This record gives sequence, structure tokens and C-alpha cells, in this order.
Amino acid sequence: MTNRAKTANPADASQMIDARIAELRDWRGETLARLREIIRQADPDVVEEWKWGIPVWSHAGILCTGEVYKAGVKTTFANGAALEDPSGLFNSSLDGNTRRAIDFRVGDAIDAKAFAALIRAAVALNTAKTTASRPARPAR
Repeated sequence: MTNRAKTANPADASQMIDARIAELRDWRGETLARLREIIRQADPDVVEEWKWGIPVWSHAGILCTGEVYKAGVKTTFANGAALEDPSGLFNSSLDGNTRRAIDFRVGDAIDAKAFAALIRAAVALNTAKTTASRPARPAR
């Protein structure tokens, strides 16, 4: 699989994510698979995409990405700075005005409940933005 590969077809994207998880063969693949499972449970309408050579999950806009590095797995929330994070999951990219990320390293536990809450909050934010940006219908 090439890092530049990208697709607009969700079925192809899901297969590419499956392949990425399988090719890792270590804790990073297990972590990415678990995060994907939580995302899909938190938002059954999530769309899986493959952009920039990485998994991307969207619903009315990008929710988060799933980046894999030698030392960890990073989920970057496109609008993370606008999300409440009462559990303090965000531990990376904290200085930016828009994005926030969570770095998972070997042995880190995933707080599924808190992660799912972030996904649902990201969906709500994206949906609210989409609704607010629609032009008003003319009165009849």
C-alpha cells in the first residue's frame, strides 16, 4: 500500500484500513483496530475514508484521523480545540487553535467511554456547523 493512495469510495477505504491494521502485526494495529471499533460504535453513520495515506473518519466533515508512527498511534481531531475534553484525553497538538490529538503509546489503556464521548461531540459540532451554514429558506 502506498502512502499516497487515496480513495473516495468508502468500501475501498474500509478495505485499505483493514489492510493497514493487518500489515502492522503489533500493538499499533491492535490499537488502531480498537479505536476504529469505538468510533464506529459511537457513530454508526461514520464514513471511513483514506486520505493523505491514513485512515480518516468523517460525519458532516472530518472527525479524526488515525496516524501510525513507529512509537505510537495518534488520533487527530480536526476541530479538537472546540471540543470539551472533561477526561483530559487530548495530550498532543495542544498549542494549535483548531486541532487536538491523542497519542497512544505501547501499554496505554484506551478510555473507550471518554473516546466515544469525544467522537459524539465531534459529530455534534460538525452537524451544527453544517446546519448553520445552510442558507435560510425563503418565506412562502
